[in-house]
Amino acid sequence: MALFSGRFLREGRALPPELEEARVGIVALARGYGLDFFETIFEMCTYEEINMIASYGGFPTRYPHWRFGMEFIQMQKGYEYGLSKIYEMVINTNPSYAYLMDNNLAVDQKLVMAHVLGHVDFFKNNAWFAHTDRKMLDTMANHAAKVRRIMDERGVSEVERFLDLCLSLENLIDPYAAHVVRTRPREASRHEDDAPVAVEVPTIPGESYMRDFLNPPSYVASERARREEERDRVRSFPEEPVRDVLGFLLQHAKLSGWQRELLRIVRDEALYFAPQGMTKIMNEGWATYWHTTMMTQDILSDAEVVDYADHHSGTVAMQPGQLNPYRLGLELLRHIERRWDKGRFGKDWLDCTDPVARRAWDTGAGLGRAKLFEVRRTHNDISFLDTFLTEDFIREQGFFTTRYDSRAQQWVIDSREFASVKAQLLQVLASRGTPRVHVVDANAFNRGELRLVHAHEGLDIQMDWAERVLGNLALLWGRPVHLDTKLEDKALRLSHDGAKLTRTLPT
Repeated sequence: MALFSGRFLREGRALPPELEEARVGIVALARGYGLDFFETIFEMCTYEEINMIASYGGFPTRYPHWRFGMEFIQMQKGYEYGLSKIYEMVINTNPSYAYLMDNNLAVDQKLVMAHVLGHVDFFKNNAWFAHTDRKMLDTMANHAAKVRRIMDERGVSEVERFLDLCLSLENLIDPYAAHVVRTRPREASRHEDDAPVAVEVPTIPGESYMRDFLNPPSYVASERARREEERDRVRSFPEEPVRDVLGFLLQHAKLSGWQRELLRIVRDEALYFAPQGMTKIMNEGWATYWHTTMMTQDILSDAEVVDYADHHSGTVAMQPGQLNPYRLGLELLRHIERRWDKGRFGKDWLDCTDPVARRAWDTGAGLGRAKLFEVRRTHNDISFLDTFLTEDFIREQGFFTTRYDSRAQQWVIDSREFASVKAQLLQVLASRGTPRVHVVDANAFNRGELRLVHAHEGLDIQMDWAERVLGNLALLWGRPVHLDTKLEDKALRLSHDGAKLTRTLPT
């Protein structure tokens, strides 16, 4: 991989003349449709180079770690055996950089350019990306330089072992943290908090000249100190549950300087990528909506229609049992556009119960495109589906829920009801496969141990995941770590001391 590192963005990979001409035209078309995007620089790559960039999370350089090499080999084999192919990648920066594979058809390159401009418009204007680092390309390079410097000082093996610990916890962040305004840090320690209420020591009443005899000052002082110590001991720390476990470790774990720096790098990069996970359906749907609009209405020549239809259909195909974010996002955006074009919103529409009238409803409002830009600006995937998913849309798309039949030993259709389908979709999006875990006590059992709580949302925690992660947390915290959760609907406490996992009932 070192063969390719550093070649991008310095030498430049100018597009061939015919693609440069297409790029200029597509940029003008996109702006004509109202898209507002950062300057976008397209570069040509071989399949090896684009696999390398993909293994680095879309960036041309990252800090050295074996995980990136493993992902590169997986992508390389997938491409060589015809199992997968990367058509485009784009970085959320200002300016934005996008990569095109040099052996794709010309129609694919034009599709990708239109798709990328939709992504960059979304990056620039969606509220959930407002706090992201728009200079992340430089930040990633700085991170790489810091890690290499630490490796030179501490040794590659020691640094990689610590990075392994940190990367196993990289999903234990709060993706909403940047959007919450607080008057004081949520994880404030007992020493950083507001001044505590003064402790009152009961005294024996009496005449003023007898007070020092009845209540000796030395006794009052020692009793006050004892009560203050007791008060501090029982105070909750942190005072509120903290979802950002990595942030809590950064503030309060006993780490050396180089360890804290590596943990900060892992957390910063995880927070940068978080909005992409929170808006996957919307982001891909928005980019797909615009590439279909521009390709079918403005860009395609007659000779390119069949190739375009073949490749686009592959992008939006929905496999049984799988959720395709391109398809779901695209179709729901089109559904919103039709509703607002026909005036199917507001009190009159909601109050109408006549199915014939609802099918024929068309006030000619023509507000569909404007509504799409409004949705693009304010929503993430959860609010997008919660707000705009309708019973009509679920029925049109043929959605249903499934359950595992232990007798038949296979998955079967459970329900086609709108409420059930919507609830399951929102549940999947709420967790995205990551348990919602909070730090609730950093002095558990008055022994400086860390206690966390898993917000059980219907899915049991994976025990192999829990064992590895709790073990790594214990190594970082320096004391045993406990996780309160449920398994098969029964309360369970998982504890790890860095050597082994034990199971007990929560007290």
